[in-house]
Amino acid sequence: MLTLYGSVARGSFRRHATYRAATFAGAFTNTAFGFILSSTYLALWHARPGLGGYSAEAAVTYIWIGQALLATVAVWGGGFQDELQARIRSGDVAVDLYRPVDLQAWWLAGDLGRAAFQLLARGAAPLLVGALAYRLRLPHAAETWAAFLLSAALAVTVSFAVRYLVSLTGFWLLDADGVRALVGITGMFLSGMLLPLALFPGALGAAARVLPWSAMVQVPCDVLLERRTGGALARALGFQLLWAVLLLGAGRAVQGAATRRVVVQGG
Repeated sequence: MLTLYGSVARGSFRRHATYRAATFAGAFTNTAFGFILSSTYLALWHARPGLGGYSAEAAVTYIWIGQALLATVAVWGGGFQDELQARIRSGDVAVDLYRPVDLQAWWLAGDLGRAAFQLLARGAAPLLVGALAYRLRLPHAAETWAAFLLSAALAVTVSFAVRYLVSLTGFWLLDADGVRALVGITGMFLSGMLLPLALFPGALGAAARVLPWSAMVQVPCDVLLERRTGGALARALGFQLLWAVLLLGAGRAVQGAATRRVVVQGG
C-alpha cells in the first residue's frame, strides 16, 4: 500500500513538472514580491531596529523563506482542491469511494508530490535570487536544513489537512468556494506569511501562535533562521505534528460522515 501512495506522489510530482511556463511565471512572481517585501521590511526595520526580536538581516531572510514556502505550503488554498471539489459537485467522488484506497491518503500523497516539486522549482529559485541580492542569514549546518525540510513537510501536511476539511464542506454546501476563500484569507494573515507573528500585539499574537496556520509558515521560517534549537526545536516540530494529527483525524471523521451522505448537485 505504501508503494501505491509513493507512486501517487511521484506521479503528482511529474504532472506538475510538465507545467513549465506556469512554474517559471510563478517563480518570477515570487521573486518580484520578494524584492518588494524586502524593501518594505528594510524600511520598517530601519525605523524600528530589532522589531519582534528579528534583526534586519533576519527579517529579509524571513521574507525569502516565506516566498519559497508560498506555493509549497499553499496557505491560500489550491493544489488538489479544484479537482476534488469538481468531483464532489459532479458526483464522481462516489466512484473514488469505491476504490480500494483511502480517499484522504490518496489526496495527501498527491499533495506531497506537488509540494516537493513546488519547493524545488518555485522555492529554491527565489531563495537563490534573494541570497544573491541580499545578505541573508541562512544556516551552514546540515542538521538545520534537515530540520527545515522536516518542518516544511509537516507544514504541507497541516495545510493539506485544513484544505481537505474545507473541500469536504462541498458534500453539504455543494460549492465550497466561499469557505475556501475565507479560510485562505485567514491563513495568509495568521500563518506569518505577511508579517512574523511576533509582531502581532497582545492576545491576537498569542492566539495566532497556537493556531494551526502558524505551523505552516512561521514555524518553518523560525527553524531555518535557527530561532528554534534544541528543546525549542523539538517542541516546534511536536506542535506541527500535533496539529497534523488532530486535523487529519478531523478530516477522517468528516469524510466518514460525508460518505453517508453523498450529494450530487442537481439530483
